Amino acid sequence: MVVVTGQNKVSGNPDDAMSSSDAEDDFQEPATPTATQAGQALPLLPQQFPEVVPLNVGGMYFTTRLSTLRRYEDTMLAAMFSGRHYIPTDAEGRYFIDRDGTYFGDILNFLRSGDLPPRERVRPVYKEAQYYSIGPLLDNLEDIQPLKGEKVRQAFLGLMPYYKDHLERIIEIAKLRAMQRKARFAKLKVCVFKEEMPITPYECPHFNSLRFERSESETKLFEHHCEVDVSFGPWEAVADVYDLLHCIVTDLSDRGITVDHQCIGVCDKHLINHYYCKRPIYEFKITWW
Repeated sequence: MVVVTGQNKVSGNPDDAMSSSDAEDDFQEPATPTATQAGQALPLLPQQFPEVVPLNVGGMYFTTRLSTLRRYEDTMLAAMFSGRHYIPTDAEGRYFIDRDGTYFGDILNFLRSGDLPPRERVRPVYKEAQYYSIGPLLDNLEDIQPLKGEKVRQAFLGLMPYYKDHLERIIEIAKLRAMQRKARFAKLKVCVFKEEMPITPYECPHFNSLRFERSESETKLFEHHCEVDVSFGPWEAVADVYDLLHCIVTDLSDRGITVDHQCIGVCDKHLINHYYCKRPIYEFKITWW
């Protein structure tokens, strides 16, 4: 009879003993982190940039000096390339900015030599300057057309109560009517009036109707709503009804909406005695396709 002891079993196969040891190691946590783990745990060192910086802005390639990108310290570009932030690179080693690069050349031209874009690119470049927080470029663009005129226009529209809300109402009514009728276009009536209360020919030469004082009881007699879809007014400024109509059409067009308008008469509402409303009524035709 052959008796196999436990000691002989353990030492019988050296390879088996090694395998057992390896298996135990698989379930043991390392006492110290590996080199890879240590690298991940450490904070990133400040990124170093070359003096000549290759850029990939949304798939468009640019090359500029590092000092150009840091020209104004309070900008996003100066912060991005300060070394405090990590900028990824593409396969060719260009520093990648995930932004449409169409107008980035105009941004660089200003940072290089203060050049401003031509008029037709002022608006989109202004938007890019806002994104990159380039204050000096924003200030320069705001002082030239068309942004200079837009500031004046917005000052006028600031006098108009609920102007943006009324624009939205025009769009919603026109869309609803076109969908209900399965039509290519829709028409609606819009009242645009400058004076708050109607005046007679006898008052015109002597009084500004916006400052013409009437008693509270008389004022209530003039209160009414014209039978239209949307009303704009009143306001007190030199700009007249045609100026406001131009603003309405311009803002609708900027949203891709085709609109035609024409005056179709006045409100004939009789108020009291010889007073009639006489506010101008316009027909707006909005074409959807």
